[in-house]
Amino acid sequence: MRLVQVYRWQIPMDAGVVLREQRLKIREGLFVHLQDGAAEGWGEIAPLPGFSHESLAEAMAATLSWVKAWQGGQQPALPGLPAVDFGLSCALAELHNQLPQAANHCAAMLCTGDPDELFVALASLAGEKVAKMKVGLYEAVRDGMVVNLLLEAIPDLQLRLDANRAWSPLKAQQFAKYVAPEYRARIAFLEEPCKRREDSLAFARETGIAIAWDESLRDEDFSFAAEEGVRAVVIKPTLTGSIEKVQAQVAAAKQLGLSVVISSSIESSLGLTQLARIAAWLTPESIPGLDTLNLMQAQLLRQWPGSQLPCLGVETLEPLL
Repeated sequence: MRLVQVYRWQIPMDAGVVLREQRLKIREGLFVHLQDGAAEGWGEIAPLPGFSHESLAEAMAATLSWVKAWQGGQQPALPGLPAVDFGLSCALAELHNQLPQAANHCAAMLCTGDPDELFVALASLAGEKVAKMKVGLYEAVRDGMVVNLLLEAIPDLQLRLDANRAWSPLKAQQFAKYVAPEYRARIAFLEEPCKRREDSLAFARETGIAIAWDESLRDEDFSFAAEEGVRAVVIKPTLTGSIEKVQAQVAAAKQLGLSVVISSSIESSLGLTQLARIAAWLTPESIPGLDTLNLMQAQLLRQWPGSQLPCLGVETLEPLL
């Protein structure tokens, strides 16, 4: 017998979280719980404001329609909304025991907050020192100076940078000007420095700073190709779609010799633990970009190992079905 529950959730965010020039005060989404006899599976559906094409309201309507059909004994096709497809495919994968339990919780540290505390935290990282830093929120010159300072102060640090297409070619060059040439090789990659892909490719050729595709993976005209200066792709499953689509992108990138990083779209702890399992399964050689839990004020249902945030149970969720 098939049973379904759908819940809505909200988590207050830290005051400093800014996405695409808008402050994110609350992260919200849906959980889907599928049961078929003794088997069960959970999935998270959480469109990211400013990045997802679908709204939470659209995701909710599509989710409720799908689960009602599934509960009625059908095998409905996924709705075609990326966040919904990803969450439903996770629930189905858990239900059918197709999502491996092994997880990679060694997330690349997200650089935020007080610079002095940041230096201490980075210097004390055990093992491979890999950290991620958002750039493009402030002046490009300032970003370049901060990146240069971090790389100079911590000789074994590798930085992943994310500009979210914030820079014009001139701004991107201003950034590079303040990063010493001898440190540029320790920029593992810079995600999408410019609005246009051709400008990002030109930046990589001219500066020797490797780039990664992120938003471009979701452009209709994007195709995987070997291109000078492109070192990696960053896959955000909530913005990509089903696990099957994520698998296809991972395979296409690896065939070209590109590094692949599974990355967060600021999911709850439940979603992050599933992403850690997907990362261990599909990209075992890469440290995932999942260090976003501390942007939130609580965990939900499943705990991230080592997190001190309170973990709220199902009784705190709003049942929709």
